[in-house]
Amino acid sequence: MRLTTRGRYAVTALLDLAVQENRHKGAVSLSDIAKRQSISISYLEQLFSKLRKKGLVNSTRGAAGGYHLAKPLNEIDVMSIIIAVDESINATQCGGKGDCQDGSMCLTHDLWHDLSIHIENYLKNVTLAQLLETKNTQAIADRQEHRLCGNKKDNSQITTVNLIGNPA
Repeated sequence: MRLTTRGRYAVTALLDLAVQENRHKGAVSLSDIAKRQSISISYLEQLFSKLRKKGLVNSTRGAAGGYHLAKPLNEIDVMSIIIAVDESINATQCGGKGDCQDGSMCLTHDLWHDLSIHIENYLKNVTLAQLLETKNTQAIADRQEHRLCGNKKDNSQITTVNLIGNPA
């Protein structure tokens, strides 16, 4: 399976937007997302242009401008984000065309095709609301916000989370 950085960054950026909207109730700037997630602003601009065209985000101009989610959190699934930025989930070598072995279907085509379908169905059933509710999401968002704000006085309340979700 191949999911490029475009799909990963789009999901990460929208989850960041959801976290910030949930906490601050205002528009979120791409420069703030870029800083928190270490994604270039020009790349985010390209992604958000596609996300806006697909109706997942709205933009507001002006000094207090930025982006808002265009739908409720429970109506935005991960697969719709990936599709919005022209990405797909496909585990086959042939892109699902069935021509990976000298123009013919390979021996394991059905296996990889079925895996792709399972992954797509899973991602269609995971929403931003569900991701926002996870312990790791909140802990990581706290750490990122703290790092950017440079607020040292609350250091004891920030929990570092390792990859398996246990406090470090």
